[in-house]
Formats: sequence, structure tokens, C-alpha cells
Amino acid sequence: MTGQRIKELYEQTVVPKLQAQFGYQNIHQVPKVIKVTVNRGLGEAAQNAKALESSLTEIAVITGQKPVVTRAKQAIAGFKIRQGMPIGIMVTLRRERMNAFLDRLINLALPRIRDFRGVSPKSFDGRGNYTLGVREQLIFPEISYDDIDQIRGFDISIVTTANTDEEGRALLKELGMPFRDN
Repeated sequence: MTGQRIKELYEQTVVPKLQAQFGYQNIHQVPKVIKVTVNRGLGEAAQNAKALESSLTEIAVITGQKPVVTRAKQAIAGFKIRQGMPIGIMVTLRRERMNAFLDRLINLALPRIRDFRGVSPKSFDGRGNYTLGVREQLIFPEISYDDIDQIRGFDISIVTTANTDEEGRALLKELGMPFRDN
């Protein structure tokens, strides 16, 4: 598992292109990806402990890092959730693991989505960070269809140092993110 390809692509082609496009004086002004967070909400984990266990192993296999269990901050009677109950899992990837995950996401997982026409270019938050939802874990080649108990999706947030959505979009497009034309 190595993210060397994304790192080399960034240093050799993305930095000079973005420097020319946005007129940066210094290479340190060029936006870069700081971290990637993978998050899965598990409302059913309150009643089904097996859902939590299988999700922990799936996300660990996909990201290469052990997930953290997120717990309810307060009780919500309507959802039958008490304070401290497990309601999700998340992983924060940085440096080498982040680059390896981005490489697999862009080059292996996204092209495996059925009827894939590209990811939405509108999912930026106003500060150059991008979030996309994945409907099923099977798009990752590490996950075998026989090993899963239920199809569950998760969210992937890509945090960058970009100041605007335009800069963040240019950075991810140069890294190979397949944005669709709207």
C-alpha cells in the first residue's frame, strides 16, 4: 500500500499547473490535501452489535487503519438512542495512508460504480473541502461480496488547504478526480 503515485503526481505536475493557473508566487501557496476522513453512520448499531463489528472490519480493510467508534452525545428518545451508545465509526487518514487511499479511490473504486458519469462538482463546502457519499462498500476491490452481511455506504471528506472552491476543484481535478460536467 503506497501513495507514492499521488505524491509524485502532485509534486511534478499539479504544483506547476496550479502555480501558473492561479499566479502563486511561492510553492507553499499551492493548495494540497491535508487529510481524508471516512465516516459511516450506524443508526442500527444501537440494536445490532454485529453491524458495528462488520463495519469496523470493512472500513479497516478499505482504509488500512483502525476506525474509531463515535458515540451519541445525548439521548434521543424518538430514535431509541441513549447517551454513550455507538452510532457510527470514522477514520482520519493523513500522509502516506491518505495518498494510498486517494489513489485507490480515484483509480480503482470510482470507475467500478455502475453507470458512473463522474462525481458532482458542487459538493464543496465554500472553503475548498470536498465531500462525497459512497452508496456501497463493494466498489473497493478489497471487499469481497461473500464477506459482507449488508450493503452500507459511507462518506468521504477530502480536506484541502485551498481558500476557495475553485482552487479546491482545480487541485482535485489535477489529481485525477473525475468530475462530471453539469
